[in-house]
Amino acid sequence: MQFLWMHVKDLVGKGVEISVLAEFFIYAVMSLVPMALPLAILLASLISFGNLGEKFELTAMKSAGVSLFRILRPLAIAVAGISIGAFFFSNNVLPKSQMKLWTLIFSLRQKSPALDIPEGEFYDGIDGYNVYVRHKNAHTGLLYDLMIYDFSKGFSNATVMLADSGKLYFTEDKQYLLLCLYSGESFENLQQDQQRAMKAERNIPYRRETFATKQILIDFSSEFSRYDESVLEDQHVSKNVVQLVQSIDSVNHLAQQKSMEQSNELVKRHYFGREQFIDRKLPEGVSYDSELDIDSIFTSLSVYNQMSVMNTMVDKAIQKRDMIQYNSLILNDNQSYVRKHEIELYRKFTLAFACLIFFFIGAPLGAIIRKGGLGAPVVISVVLFIIYYIIDNMGYKMAREAIWPCWAGMWLSSFVLLPIGIFLTYKAATDSALLNPEAWIKIWEHSKEYFVKIKDKCVQLKKH
Repeated sequence: MQFLWMHVKDLVGKGVEISVLAEFFIYAVMSLVPMALPLAILLASLISFGNLGEKFELTAMKSAGVSLFRILRPLAIAVAGISIGAFFFSNNVLPKSQMKLWTLIFSLRQKSPALDIPEGEFYDGIDGYNVYVRHKNAHTGLLYDLMIYDFSKGFSNATVMLADSGKLYFTEDKQYLLLCLYSGESFENLQQDQQRAMKAERNIPYRRETFATKQILIDFSSEFSRYDESVLEDQHVSKNVVQLVQSIDSVNHLAQQKSMEQSNELVKRHYFGREQFIDRKLPEGVSYDSELDIDSIFTSLSVYNQMSVMNTMVDKAIQKRDMIQYNSLILNDNQSYVRKHEIELYRKFTLAFACLIFFFIGAPLGAIIRKGGLGAPVVISVVLFIIYYIIDNMGYKMAREAIWPCWAGMWLSSFVLLPIGIFLTYKAATDSALLNPEAWIKIWEHSKEYFVKIKDKCVQLKKH
């Protein structure tokens, strides 16, 4: 639903066919599978082991000498297989679905909206035109009391048309819109020619036309045309692991090469004006850095030459600053390109690994709380997944903004949740009452009794 509301403006009012909408939703669902699968495993493991604990089946198995690790072993193997499948899904299926999804989104954004001119308000769905219709006849299709502003030739050559009635038709090839107007007049501004513009005349000439019938052909394609999918082949979302690694290596090599070229050029040619002395031979034993006294050379010049030199140096400093900023933009683009690819590369592994982590959180937690059904497990699963999503999103943003390394940002959620899974598995294996509400209720009752006894002792001491 969140993804749908993000792109609702691309779907509503476009007259898109049901098959295109169904294709859109199928690709959108595929993009959510890697994120929904860990939550499904967490909820399933919580419900399953919660039911086993609630019906004392875990207790029966443990009393028969079967440890919790032996009970978890076949399910852990099955979840490991699901994790491997999730990785191959993210590596092979998801890039193709993402490429098709974003190609479809770009195609929907470029589609013209469905032609439905409302009554009593201006309609700007036709590019370059604003149309006002006072009322219309739904049976005949006639539009009455029309006012049309035509800005297709520019605002300076705007045309205003008024008509008593009119009708709209699509041409047979659905590429043009034919507007037939009846009993009206038009006013058109004429752009001033060069001589009148030079004379700065205030009066702008215009043309007035009265017509009984007038036809206007408007370029308005109502067909849905798809973009070529090849335009997204170089994007990080449409690549598998091998392609991502190749892109990262090639762009990193180009960025390092470009950085070295820029630094060498800056030092050799544009550092303290060395380009003026690069072809000159200094006396033996004299170097640019040690023996060249810039201050003495500058003070030996006249005041006029000093001002000229200062202005020249300021201009050169501005040029060098602009050159450095331009080079920095080029390098930042390459670094941003690499970061996006590295984030996508690590994401394919972290989402698969999250399935294993959530299993080792959900199964021990269900064995500890001993609550099955769809009540407590759903609440606990949603809370845990929200925590995971917040941590994962924070790490992603840190990696995207280059605050943290990409591997640290994308593996942050795994680093946080893995110790929790290990801790819960240990507590469940040792029959800990960590999250057993009955145990906490007993502790509370015992503590109440203890405090009552202390209170009675204090009262007796006060009397004495």
